[in-house]
Amino acid sequence: MLCATLATAERTAVPADLLFRSALELAALVRERALSPVELTELALAQVEQLNPVLNALVTIDGDGALATAKLAEERVMAGGDLPPFLGIPTVIKDVHPTAGLRTTFGTAALAGFVPPFDAEHVARLRTAGFVFLGKTNVPEFGTVPYTESALLGPARNPWDPSRTPGGSSGGAAAALAAGMVPVADGSDGGGSTRVPAAACGVFGLKPSRGRVSNAPLFGDLYLGIVTPGPLTRFVTDAAAMLDAMAGYAPGDPHWAPPPERPFLDEARTDPGRLRIGVMTASPLAHRAVGTEAAAATEDLGRLLESLGHLVEPCALPVPEQIEALFTDLWTAGLASNPMPPEQLEPFNQHLAARGASLSATALLRSFTALQLHCRAIVAASLPFDAVLYPTLTHDPFTVGELAGLDPDEAYDRAASFVGFTPIANLTGQPAVSMPTGWSVAGLPIGVSALGRPGDEATLLRLAAQVEHATGWPSRRPPA
Repeated sequence: MLCATLATAERTAVPADLLFRSALELAALVRERALSPVELTELALAQVEQLNPVLNALVTIDGDGALATAKLAEERVMAGGDLPPFLGIPTVIKDVHPTAGLRTTFGTAALAGFVPPFDAEHVARLRTAGFVFLGKTNVPEFGTVPYTESALLGPARNPWDPSRTPGGSSGGAAAALAAGMVPVADGSDGGGSTRVPAAACGVFGLKPSRGRVSNAPLFGDLYLGIVTPGPLTRFVTDAAAMLDAMAGYAPGDPHWAPPPERPFLDEARTDPGRLRIGVMTASPLAHRAVGTEAAAATEDLGRLLESLGHLVEPCALPVPEQIEALFTDLWTAGLASNPMPPEQLEPFNQHLAARGASLSATALLRSFTALQLHCRAIVAASLPFDAVLYPTLTHDPFTVGELAGLDPDEAYDRAASFVGFTPIANLTGQPAVSMPTGWSVAGLPIGVSALGRPGDEATLLRLAAQVEHATGWPSRRPPA
């Protein structure tokens, strides 16, 4: 029931679609005492109870803790005064982000019972923003692949087609969001790990600029700065407001982005003006050709933007084929540096860690230096454009178990080809978004990404909000 515990409001039935609405809209209703945080949380937990046995999106559920937090939020509303922007809004935290008092497994059996006594920096900021944490979302082991299937947690499934993966590594988060368990979700992105599941599940994913959101306290320079937390949302304004809540320097951070001129939420509510947009439909990092539907969705979005008054033209960025091997050196060395004994990892990650461990310090530094040289050239070539469009994924999501049992090198090759150009934003540190603007003949969502200038989330948010308004993507929902 709406507001059963708020004396100032009338008792009414909870709308069935409440959790598909904007989190900002729900937060406004909470502040107006037209919506009870307790009943909103109860609704979210009921959705989890109904849908999670099929989707396996959440792997740790804290119903009692969530309801206690919601009750405190309700008491704050009744007391009046200044309230945080997302007070009483339920969300979920990715299971690679430490969350105080809540099991955090990183998807590995070696940490199956780990309960951290502290929050990751951005998780603490989300608490301060007023969110109610329902639990932790499914991830592949240490978030190393773009599909969510671990031996410990089992496979997460896509709400649009449960026989398919929701992507990864924020696969559980995107599945929970797309299914309507929560209005927004916490993710992170090290090679597309927010944008890939956003594309697979038909939601909006934002990878912030390097240093925009802190990785403190454990992972201040995780994989030399290529990994960053970021939001998964249905509405662009929700992502902007979440970024406002998550962003900011923490003492000792090795990277930090310059503070924005004004709140990102204001940017998402601002007309973008006339932009110069580049369009790419091929990736030198995709070993197999980009699928016809993925390329067509990107071209379709380019035509839409042209009709909205933007200058749209073909674009090619200087991404050499060898950049994949250099990225792999960085990625596998980061996994090898994990303090877990290799024999405790799943076979695929054992293979990657062994490759990383075989690199000498000199070889790794050479790879890093070569990457930086290539990234400088990529950034320089992208600067004439306000945004560059490209397919987030090269084809529809894998079926669950499709890569299981393959030779590790073949599985890695297919995973890398699946995400195509997406990891480039992680290497360059540029912001990027994935927008659910296309649909395959199989009825699955297709995401189109936009790469922005360094530190310029503002333009991407303006552009994405315009696309959201033009396409109406939040109205598309998976089958009941």
